[in-house]
Amino acid sequence: MARPRTPLLSRTRIQEAALALVDRDGLQGLSMRKLAQELNVQAPSLYSYYRTKEELLNDVVDRITANIDVSGFKDGDWKRGLIVWARSYRDALAAHPNMVAFIASGPGRREEALRRADAIHGGLVSAGWPARLATMIGASTRYLVVGAAINSFARGFDADARVYQDRYPNLSQAHRLPELAAEIDNDSFELALRAFIAGLEVLYPDKAGAARRPEAAAASAGQHAKAGSRASAGAADPSRAPLEDHTPER
Repeated sequence: MARPRTPLLSRTRIQEAALALVDRDGLQGLSMRKLAQELNVQAPSLYSYYRTKEELLNDVVDRITANIDVSGFKDGDWKRGLIVWARSYRDALAAHPNMVAFIASGPGRREEALRRADAIHGGLVSAGWPARLATMIGASTRYLVVGAAINSFARGFDADARVYQDRYPNLSQAHRLPELAAEIDNDSFELALRAFIAGLEVLYPDKAGAARRPEAAAASAGQHAKAGSRASAGAADPSRAPLEDHTPER
């Protein structure tokens, strides 16, 4: 029997199948045996590509997090850097909530995650934050993002108004939360991100203002000038509406 011209397996195909399986059945639902069944192959054939499930999951994480953006730190504007990073990080995790627990276990030895961590820490220090505070700011932002992505607050409520109307008078509108979940979850995340950054400026005014020293301001002036000349495109830039009021009209 002739061998197929296109290999039945590849690292990419295995990663895609593993992610689909985790999205459907959760992390506990992923095993090499079950993955082999999904791919219509024998389990031993997977070990030619991945020695362990953890090695496979680390590659899956790289796929999920490939579009996390840390480029905002390059111009010395630490607030823009945090905003762009946090939003893109949340978007990546929210698309695959069943993977959040594994991703949250830390960058460890994941090469791409370590590169991002290096860029974030370096960007904060270059903007004037002491190394220890830069570490804490990075960790705090990560806690905020992971907490926002791991589950939906609004979707945890029942859509049946009768559950709340008699026993919980202050939750008389709670049954509406599931239908507004996407909006509420996004606006709540934006509120937390705004409050976190504003809080840093209040708690550490001398450190937060370091990025506005002449040399740092000169480095970012060109970026701001370009942004001003293309105001119509500003809405498409994920950092250009960081501190606006995102509260929806009711």
